[in-house]
Amino acid sequence: MYRRVSIRMRKHFVSVLVLCVGMIASFSARAAADPSKGKTLFQQNCASCHNVHKKLTGPALAGVEERWVDKKLLHQWIHNSASVLASGDAYANALFNEYNKTPMTQFPALSDGDIDDILAYIGKEATAVAAGPATPAAGGATTGTAEEEGGNGLLFGIITLILAVVALILMQINSNLNKLAADKEGIATPEPVPFYKNKAYIALAILLLFIVGGYFTINGAIGLGRQKDYMPEQPIFYSHKVHAGINQINCLYCHAGAEKSKHAMIPSENICMNCHKVINEYSGPTLYTAEGKKVNGTAEIQKLYDHVGWDVTAKEYTKPGKPIEWTRIHNLPDHVYFNHSQHVVAGKQQCQTCHGAITEMDEVHQFAELSMGWCVNCHRTTKVQFADNKYYSIFEKFHEQVKNHEIDSVTVEMVGGTECQKCHY
Repeated sequence: MYRRVSIRMRKHFVSVLVLCVGMIASFSARAAADPSKGKTLFQQNCASCHNVHKKLTGPALAGVEERWVDKKLLHQWIHNSASVLASGDAYANALFNEYNKTPMTQFPALSDGDIDDILAYIGKEATAVAAGPATPAAGGATTGTAEEEGGNGLLFGIITLILAVVALILMQINSNLNKLAADKEGIATPEPVPFYKNKAYIALAILLLFIVGGYFTINGAIGLGRQKDYMPEQPIFYSHKVHAGINQINCLYCHAGAEKSKHAMIPSENICMNCHKVINEYSGPTLYTAEGKKVNGTAEIQKLYDHVGWDVTAKEYTKPGKPIEWTRIHNLPDHVYFNHSQHVVAGKQQCQTCHGAITEMDEVHQFAELSMGWCVNCHRTTKVQFADNKYYSIFEKFHEQVKNHEIDSVTVEMVGGTECQKCHY
């Protein structure tokens, strides 16, 4: 009888373990798509033509997965839109005609996982807008963004830990039942070793601690010196959202060096005074710091006047000026060469590629990692202006392949954009 009970318990134990593994696999699949990674990829590859909520060069991307009958077809469209059009797909051809037969840029270098990450970001953004704006914290600043991004990972970790504890308890129960059945049949068996004295369990725990500790140690070492999300307090509260977003001031008006020089340059006070000789009061939407503290826009304009020595009443400079000590946010190591003009003029890169949604930021923070891996991945997917470009005339092989339709575009990587000496010399 006890043998039958033991066999049944073993079967039940195995079933529970299989269920646990299945649940872990299920949660792993759900957590596979990474919206935060997708946001970076979206800014690098999609933002110049698409917006999640409104039409630009291409359609708004909210609900894009529902508009395609097959997700694989959507992947194929992103990899090679010409092949989908050639297949006669009705929706693809209607989309092509709607946008004046402008071909969709092809991204063969993006993996299916990268595309899923982008789609996860689009879905998250669309859901956030559909749910309405978040409840503002004190002063109107919204909270919870970081928690939402890390919530799935935390939930997955907690569930995995719970399932591991359940599996451990079931293993101990199984061992005790085997001992009970053996004793009933007169079979001498040693006392089961408590789990906290079991060498196998101890070794497993040490191995897990070593793996987890090593993972966090390596990640921490990789992140040394990086400043992602760095947002220092500046001497004057300057809102890019108000200037570049609401008032549509072109980035190059203030950062003229971005298309002419290696450095984008912090604009001089004279640039600010071109407008603020006339605009001496702030009348835009209420401003808040990242901590939710209300900002007096007019008082911030007065700080500018104090630095440059401008008298509002006399409408002239009445005292010597002093420089505004802005805190630099984006800073690359000294051994890295980066040229703004090369990327803005030759590469046709948008500011948002590296700086994120700058037109929506009141206080600027570092959006991208600006790490070597981040730059290399961008070079692997970004296409150069290859056709009718004399600078690339020496690449006869690629010209021939484009002519023969063997490739449809040339990436920065293909013309040496990932070679060490391009950035380190």
